[in-house]
Amino acid sequence: MNKHFLGDTAVLLGRSLRHIARSPDTIITTVVTPIAMLLLFVYVLGGAIQTGTGSYVNYLLPGILIITIASGISYTAYRLFQDLQGGIFERFQSMPIARPSVLWAHVLTSLVANLISLVVVLLVALVMGFRSGAGVVDWLAVAGILVLFTLALTWLAVIPGLTARSVDGASAFAYPLIFLPFISSAFVPTDSMPGPVRAFAENQPVTSIVNTLRALFTEQPVGAGIGTALAWCVGLLIVASVFAGIAYRRRFN
Repeated sequence: MNKHFLGDTAVLLGRSLRHIARSPDTIITTVVTPIAMLLLFVYVLGGAIQTGTGSYVNYLLPGILIITIASGISYTAYRLFQDLQGGIFERFQSMPIARPSVLWAHVLTSLVANLISLVVVLLVALVMGFRSGAGVVDWLAVAGILVLFTLALTWLAVIPGLTARSVDGASAFAYPLIFLPFISSAFVPTDSMPGPVRAFAENQPVTSIVNTLRALFTEQPVGAGIGTALAWCVGLLIVASVFAGIAYRRRFN
């Protein structure tokens, strides 16, 4: 059964990746917003923002990477909704394939597409002056956190992709996720925020994830922050995947 599932998932993943290869504008559109924010905040607003660090692009990049992921997963919900409307899922249901492989193909496609987007944004940041003395282990930790966060948000995107009644409804859920980093330590230190806003910012998932990524990039001690960041990522991943599975079974059982 596992072998059957893996083979079916690989075939369906190849199908989805071919669609992306034929339409690279999807990835281009995904990276436009975070790159535009990177340029705006570094070159227009960066001089007026006090972060206590030498380079604002170094401070800003972790938050921009989170926004890149949030922008990218909206396309997961969109592609899933389009397949549902096109009858592809019903066609697959009538074939002797492992049912979970259909969802996993979409999830893995999202992971690949988002990783490409993250690399593009990172390259732009390097051109803008981003530098990191992080070692191999630190970079692997950064990659691991970004992969976990991408998987968590992707499974979250599966839910509206399966339950939305329109294309706009399927992709609109990502908008709050894109703006969540603005109420965090992604752009400015939380110390500068009013009391209630600061309390929210310091206790929401983006702040712990951004702070951990920033510490890894700058070779600073991550402390207990990395445990909090991983707990948010893993917890969201488990909850989102469970509810996505329930939505899938209700739709096709």
